[in-house]
Amino acid sequence: MDTAWKAGLEDVLAARSSITSVDGRAGRLFYRGYEIGELAGVVPFEEVTALLWFGELPAPAEAALFRARLEAARGLPAPVLAVLEGLPRDAHPLDALRTAVSLAATLDPDGCLGDRDANVRKALRLMTLVPETVAAWQRIRTGRAPVAAPRAASHAAYFLELLDGRAPSPEVARVLDVVLTLHADHEFNASTFAARVAVATLADLHAAVVAAVATLKGPRHGGANEDVLAMLHAIGDPAEAEAFVGERLGARAALSRQERGDPKARVPGFGHRVYRVDDARARVLRAMAETMAEATGRRRLFEVAERVYDAMRARTSLPVNVDFFSAVVYDALGIPPDFCTSIFAAGRIAGWCAHALEQYADNRLIRPRADYVGPAPRPVPPRSRRKTDTSIASSSNSYSRDS
Repeated sequence: MDTAWKAGLEDVLAARSSITSVDGRAGRLFYRGYEIGELAGVVPFEEVTALLWFGELPAPAEAALFRARLEAARGLPAPVLAVLEGLPRDAHPLDALRTAVSLAATLDPDGCLGDRDANVRKALRLMTLVPETVAAWQRIRTGRAPVAAPRAASHAAYFLELLDGRAPSPEVARVLDVVLTLHADHEFNASTFAARVAVATLADLHAAVVAAVATLKGPRHGGANEDVLAMLHAIGDPAEAEAFVGERLGARAALSRQERGDPKARVPGFGHRVYRVDDARARVLRAMAETMAEATGRRRLFEVAERVYDAMRARTSLPVNVDFFSAVVYDALGIPPDFCTSIFAAGRIAGWCAHALEQYADNRLIRPRADYVGPAPRPVPPRSRRKTDTSIASSSNSYSRDS
């Protein structure tokens, strides 16, 4: 048995996949062999999804059929909507999404089936359920009634109409289409790996997506775009960006290694486990962020982002990642900070389903080993000779109360 151990499984090959390739040294991303910069904005998100699921870009007739199947899956189930309306209004959007997906599993007509055709049908429903849930919760928590948009021209336009209650302009719909494409997949990121681990047990597709959403909520994975937008708003003035970066990096240098692991100690939007140069997706988003900021009168926030980017480039070798400039695009679309990761999920559901289908097709239980570093084998001591465990003694039961 190979006993090599790497913290966080860094660079460990966990499986073979033909879906996505990431070249971290060159800053390039490929979907099924196609470079992301050549797909985004050229191939619609629906066709990119078909590419991820089935391996090839669909011919025109196939693309029309796939789009029709997505449209046929539209419509938030009434029980899901009822549950959303009963949630506390301060519930995090990803908590609402996770709850909705879990409930939808019990309502799916293919819930008890696990063959590929049934899983594709479930994937189509999940592709619409995620944006429908995200949009419905955003409206509910802001005191507005959810809306329907059955005739929207594209998946991106459908999502935007569910959010705003009116059809978006073609230009805005195209922007979101690009964003969804850029977020559609990224190899074995944490949420995708969680989905594949769930699938490897032969859990159903909805259960795998619940695992993915739960993993996405963690700030070390999906929360960075929220943090970026909050940071840019906090800086406010482009002239303050350089000082902010200097102060944050200076404070970080004084922290212990463990303390530096706290996402709040970082400059969000920079650094990546795989990329050694700027993220390929960030390059596309940077140009889009500038265009959108100009079009919506939010140029100042883009200028703050540019100054932060320049300051980080001057002081560190950390690459910019997809979260940094996507936050500026989200702001231009009027999306609040705590909602950014939900938009990410509306794109990433395509990749989660692609990886689930691949895992089902060639499955083996994912069961790694641990590098045990605890005590060597030893006898159980008599109760009278056991040492006091201060961690137990100092613990308190948060559920106890006076009776």
